[in-house]
Amino acid sequence: MSITTQEQNVLSVMQERRATKQYDANAEMSREELMELLEITGQAPSAWNLQHWQFLAFHNKESQERLLPIAYNQQQIVEASAVIAILGDVRANENVDPVFDPAVEAGHMSEEIKQALNGQIQGAYENEQFSRDAAFTNASLAAMQFMLAAKAKGWDTCPIGGFNATQLVEEFDISDRYIPVMLITVGKGSKDARPAGRLDINDLVSFV
Repeated sequence: MSITTQEQNVLSVMQERRATKQYDANAEMSREELMELLEITGQAPSAWNLQHWQFLAFHNKESQERLLPIAYNQQQIVEASAVIAILGDVRANENVDPVFDPAVEAGHMSEEIKQALNGQIQGAYENEQFSRDAAFTNASLAAMQFMLAAKAKGWDTCPIGGFNATQLVEEFDISDRYIPVMLITVGKGSKDARPAGRLDINDLVSFV
């Protein structure tokens, strides 16, 4: 099967993305560039289209310095052009009206279907473990979308799980509606990221 130019571009972005931990501290990203990336990020898929994420943007050296000890003094926090905290929404069920009402008003969804979906959603969210799992799962989809979009625009990124989530919440007064999922640094790499070895795909796939 032939591969189109678009497919080649998408596959190249996926293959070239690497976790970049050293950045050019003088490289600046404009607010418009960052917002464009986040807008694309917001197009990520999510369960029931509830969009279980919030983004906390650290886009100046002062806020990045405040974040630095919370991220165990990893220098990429202050060297990157920006850092995004990906937050998962444990009360995404509260997004039903703002997500579905425009579809109902546009005639793309009936009120009956909306109410049926709402019943499913509210029932699922009675389970606290479900709401937490959904927050992590769906916010992680957005995180990957951000990293791929950034690479496509010529920026480098690194996902960071090594940070103190409790301190992040306290220092930046994050609502208990949101759970910190990861940090992502974004900027211009000052050094080529080391290619990471991969397990043999044959050891990771089972056909049933």
